[in-house]
Amino acid sequence: MLSLLTATAMSAAEVARELDITHANASYHLRQLLAAGQVVVAEEVEIRGGRARRYRYDPSRAHDRLERTPWDRETRRTTYAALTEELGRRATLAAGPPARQSLTDAELWIDAQTWARLCDRMTDLMGELHRAAVARGTTGAIHTSTTAAMFVMAEQ
Repeated sequence: MLSLLTATAMSAAEVARELDITHANASYHLRQLLAAGQVVVAEEVEIRGGRARRYRYDPSRAHDRLERTPWDRETRRTTYAALTEELGRRATLAAGPPARQSLTDAELWIDAQTWARLCDRMTDLMGELHRAAVARGTTGAIHTSTTAAMFVMAEQ
């Protein structure tokens, strides 16, 4: 849902159609995402005499959400386990030999100033990526996957 809502605002009915789920299911999850601060109400529109909310994911608020999240050991573990599972799902959708891709995995020791600078650059790059998103089905658009996780590790 967040991927769909990055490029365009959508109602629960529109999300349901795109994901082939029930309207009730889409509506429930959108309300949960709204309550968690993951999406915002972009607009309210009149539809057949009623009002429908159109939701949008605002990636610019992601950093604020991260700072408010209590990152205890269990939260970290479950968050990264969910990312791992999602990355596995996406890998099954990879479209043959890639024309362009990037893959990096590193456990390194670097100085604190370089770390801070690289985290800022990654945040900027991910913001640029989200701002470049277009609606699903846009002519010429390609379906991509990006996962990035940077964190300081404790010494063992």
